[in-house]
Amino acid sequence: MVWDDETIRVLRDLWAQGLSTAEIGRRLSVSKNAIVGKAHRLELDARPSPIRRDSKPAAERPPAIPRTAGPTLPPLASADVAAAVAEPAVTNVQPLRVIPTETPKPAAPASVVVPAPRPAVPHVPMPQAPMSQAPMQARRSAPSCCWPIGEPGTKSFRFCDDLSVAGKPYCDEHAKLAYVKIRDRREDAA
Repeated sequence: MVWDDETIRVLRDLWAQGLSTAEIGRRLSVSKNAIVGKAHRLELDARPSPIRRDSKPAAERPPAIPRTAGPTLPPLASADVAAAVAEPAVTNVQPLRVIPTETPKPAAPASVVVPAPRPAVPHVPMPQAPMSQAPMQARRSAPSCCWPIGEPGTKSFRFCDDLSVAGKPYCDEHAKLAYVKIRDRREDAA
């Protein structure tokens, strides 16, 4: 678009009236981005942001919930066992000397309660049905096709389970569907 003197005058008038950039663009038959760019180059007054902000001042907002100090989760039971069994790898280590850079923070207020760690629960394996009662197909020693058949989450969902091609997770038929050459796609589009 050519911005002649008449179009610039109309832009300035509509801008001063407070019309939106989209409305000015419709009236001048240009995009709103063209209006924004030209207004910026003409150094017209900036518009307030159309994004609505929280109208409450910071003093009227509810106070933020203070964070509790310390870990949020109890330590893992396996970490206690590993620490008791493990031997230190390096025996001649000097402790690090900590140089404080700030004044120490005051202790947490008495109202903050840190929950006690939960006791460790031993892992009890779930009883498994004998293989004869298992609903799955018999396992093969050779790799099988992983092509999904049906809708996941339904009883009819299953995998192809035919013998897979060496080095690929699919049988010959599904490998032809999964691995399409780029030039084949171009020929299909033509």
